[in-house]
Amino acid sequence: MKPLSGIRIADFTVHAAGPFFTHMLSQLGAECVKIESALRPDIFRKPHPVYGRNGPASFDQVASNKLSVRINLKHPDGVALAKRLVAASDVAAESFRPGVMGRLGLSYDELRKVKQDIVMVSVSSSGQSGPDSHFAGYAPLFGAWGGLGYLTGYADGPPVEMRHVMDHSVGLNAAMATVAALLQRRRTGEGTHVDVAAREVASATIGEALLEAAAGGTPHRMGNGDLRMSPHGVFATRDPDRWLTIAVDSDRQWLALAALIEQAGRNVDREFASASYRQAHRALLEELVAGWAAQQDADEAAQLLQDRGIPAHVSWTTEDIAADPHLRARRTIIDVAEPDGRMRAAIGVPIRFSETSDVGIARGTPRLGEDEAYVFGELLGIGAAERQRLTDAQIIY
Repeated sequence: MKPLSGIRIADFTVHAAGPFFTHMLSQLGAECVKIESALRPDIFRKPHPVYGRNGPASFDQVASNKLSVRINLKHPDGVALAKRLVAASDVAAESFRPGVMGRLGLSYDELRKVKQDIVMVSVSSSGQSGPDSHFAGYAPLFGAWGGLGYLTGYADGPPVEMRHVMDHSVGLNAAMATVAALLQRRRTGEGTHVDVAAREVASATIGEALLEAAAGGTPHRMGNGDLRMSPHGVFATRDPDRWLTIAVDSDRQWLALAALIEQAGRNVDREFASASYRQAHRALLEELVAGWAAQQDADEAAQLLQDRGIPAHVSWTTEDIAADPHLRARRTIIDVAEPDGRMRAAIGVPIRFSETSDVGIARGTPRLGEDEAYVFGELLGIGAAERQRLTDAQIIY
């Protein structure tokens, strides 16, 4: 059995952060029922031609493994149907603006009436309470609000607001909180409402900067630099757009790199043997390393550095990742079937369990409403005639 087998999620989430959180739990075994409607499908489901296919890649990466049903939440009977699904679930997940679920009649207090120990998880921009709770937001704003964007970039350039990775960070925090809430429910018998604020997730990633500011310092953008390691950066090689990432953590590692630089015919200042000197003269140091790297084949140089105990690797492109035999061997990249039967590559869950070999994606992206016979019929016990009536009345729609 997968770790979360037996857990069911009524998934009202939309866009990226919320769906990624439920996507991760589904790969760990939770049965995740995504709730949409023809009137308001998830905006990421919208078909568009990309990568040689007329399918929404942004939706595939957060919807694979899920079941799909249509419920018209604008209709009172649709709300009642959603509550029946929640009553048969362990978790209700949503990522609307605060107040939307309440206006729909699906607030935590309302859901507790149909499932006393329900765990409700709300993912939003600024949380369910507080003076800014009404603000909408997307990934670049999460990083901006949380201070992460201001610290990202170069000292002589503007902040670089975090985009896609921000949604994933929020989703991972929400997934962790959900597992904690389920453990608490098992211990106490009580459900809870979990409130995850994206901007607070961003702030949680800048701990060192907050400490520096509290101590009277002034945190600033430092590009690829590091407060301790030097050289620490990304360097162009002789191969077009092929970059070498190097992070020197000790004097021993620097001496090994310095030996390679000298073998290539470049003089190395002996003062660089001191970590404090390397930090104080980072610009000169990086110029020296950049000159050496510019003469190197990227992959050969990375192997050369690793053989000498120096942390280094080529900055991989998505093509490198897709073709990586290591990721295939670990089933991080797998092939799943499209609704039309064609196969495509997908990213699985980056977690392994010694006694469970089948965590990850078991099926591709569902068609809208694909699983209604199972969810409404088998799970909720609604007969075919009643399902047809609900469909005709545009409640299942």
